[in-house]
Amino acid sequence: MNLALFDLDNTLLAGDSDFAWGQFLITKNAVDPTLHDARHREFFADYNAGKLDMAAFLEFQLAPLAQFPRSQLDAWRKEYLSRIVRPMVTEAGRDRVRRHLANGDLVALVTATNAFVTAPIAREFGIHHLIATVPAQENGAFTGKVRGQPSFQHGKITRVEAWLESFALNLDSFAQSWFYSDSHNDLPLLERVTHPVAIDPDEILKAHALAHGWALSSFR
Repeated sequence: MNLALFDLDNTLLAGDSDFAWGQFLITKNAVDPTLHDARHREFFADYNAGKLDMAAFLEFQLAPLAQFPRSQLDAWRKEYLSRIVRPMVTEAGRDRVRRHLANGDLVALVTATNAFVTAPIAREFGIHHLIATVPAQENGAFTGKVRGQPSFQHGKITRVEAWLESFALNLDSFAQSWFYSDSHNDLPLLERVTHPVAIDPDEILKAHALAHGWALSSFR
């Protein structure tokens, strides 16, 4: 058995699910449109520059989840998946996931975006294992806080290793392992697999991939 890990935003999706969720909440008047959009774009720019303050971002990102009943959030998420996410799904990405599943590989979606947003997207791709940032809950309601280690940068390695330990495995247990990502923020995990694949990469990741002889591809 081999291992195949997939980033989500701008990798399997032709877009960013977290940014799109924020824009969707604006259309629902769930957040202040001017302030939310400006702040989100600042965080997005910091992410692309590799200097994102993850703690500050999660405080911003998860706050709306604590402000509405779960039934309302679930209804919005269902609409968001249908109207916003499905048009962003890349068929080449879907096919690559199917290929790994057909080969009997252990497949997981590994994303910094929170699990509330990304769980149904993982199911959309037929991926049963999700490693995502986990929003904290109390009595079935979101608190606006994060639980445990965010799945971001080196945190992705921590979270993947913890997940594999539940199967009495680790990253070195596999003769072949793949990680598909678009972002230089994922360099720590990309460097830990036998087959790092830069998918529609940003300029920093593209340069690194070319310098190290990594595969480059596109799902667009």
